[in-house]
Amino acid sequence: MTDTPPKDMTPALDALDSLPDAQRTKVTEIAKAAQALAASPPMRLTLKDGTLEIGFLGVQPEVATVLQMADMGTADSDFHLGLVGQIACLGSQTANIDSGASNFVMAAVRSVAPRDGLEAMLAAQMGAIHAATMMMARRLNRVDTIPQQDSAERALNKLARTFAMQMEALKRYRTSGQQKVTVEHVTVNAGGQAIVGAVTHGGGEQ
Repeated sequence: MTDTPPKDMTPALDALDSLPDAQRTKVTEIAKAAQALAASPPMRLTLKDGTLEIGFLGVQPEVATVLQMADMGTADSDFHLGLVGQIACLGSQTANIDSGASNFVMAAVRSVAPRDGLEAMLAAQMGAIHAATMMMARRLNRVDTIPQQDSAERALNKLARTFAMQMEALKRYRTSGQQKVTVEHVTVNAGGQAIVGAVTHGGGEQ
């Protein structure tokens, strides 16, 4: 056994060596982070006799399932089966199967790092809404008439607002709806001396 890297890795290593120091550092950091992510493998969707089948690249299905459950923040196999089925269906809305569309939504779920099933569902919706938003943005760039432009613009605005609301909902859920408000209280005595104090209220206090 030698320390010589596989032949197919040589061009990539040569390209890395040719980069400036700052870029080489960035590439190295991202590579380490990607390895530490330990993400579930990409799904490979196929349509057989009208039935959508989910496969995985390079990993046994049982292992891939557990990794997906970890990405979803759940240990409930029924929940996983339902949500992954819904995500897979996003890539099969037409005659052409698009595994990338479903894998993108799965990646969106993973990026949120959900702590429970509710966060996983919201993250899946956020991924789907974002994908629809970008689709409408492309459509807006290709309109031919004013009515088409108005329709695409309205849909794009609704989707963008929905995504922003989802972000806020996730934030509120993770903080249990609590807010911390700090009010600067200023008191001026008869002699003209100002006393400044911070008054802090919790989420449920008036």
